[in-house]
Amino acid sequence: MRFIALFDACVLYPAPLRDFLLRLATTGLFAAKWSDQIHDEWIRNLLLKRPELENQLNRTRKLMNEAIPDSLVTGHESLIDGLILPDPDDRHVLAAAIRSHAQIIVTFNLKDFPTKTLAGFGMEPMHPDKFTQHQLDLHHGYVITAAKQHRAALVNPPKTAAEYLETLAAQGLVITADKLKEFIHLI
Repeated sequence: MRFIALFDACVLYPAPLRDFLLRLATTGLFAAKWSDQIHDEWIRNLLLKRPELENQLNRTRKLMNEAIPDSLVTGHESLIDGLILPDPDDRHVLAAAIRSHAQIIVTFNLKDFPTKTLAGFGMEPMHPDKFTQHQLDLHHGYVITAAKQHRAALVNPPKTAAEYLETLAAQGLVITADKLKEFIHLI
């Protein structure tokens, strides 16, 4: 069974981070998971700032579900009410992680997913930078290839390898971007 990582809405909200994480997920190094509620959350929050993107974001949602087989978690709703988290609005994320047997919830909101609470379910919260660092340390060839493909897909405007790494750093992947500098000639 592959390692399972559930992506919280906050890591799917910014397009550059979402795209990089999805490219990593397509390598097969881990199984990426999310739920319709997680989709609803990141899309709703993005539409508050960019309402003109509604059709595009609905297409993105569909493409994400198609690109990562078995990514969509269902059947977790009955678990929500029995869970306790600092922010009750995050219970659906933990419920989806439990249902999918995730080992990690990838999130910026570490305080909202206490380590002790998640440990009781055999999982831990992890910042996306730490998550991508682990992937790089374990499988640097796959991560470098994913970064190269991601950068190549950025055509409006295109980015140099250095600019691309700056983009990753700006998305919160500061240490990952720094480590990738060693391989900048391959990106």
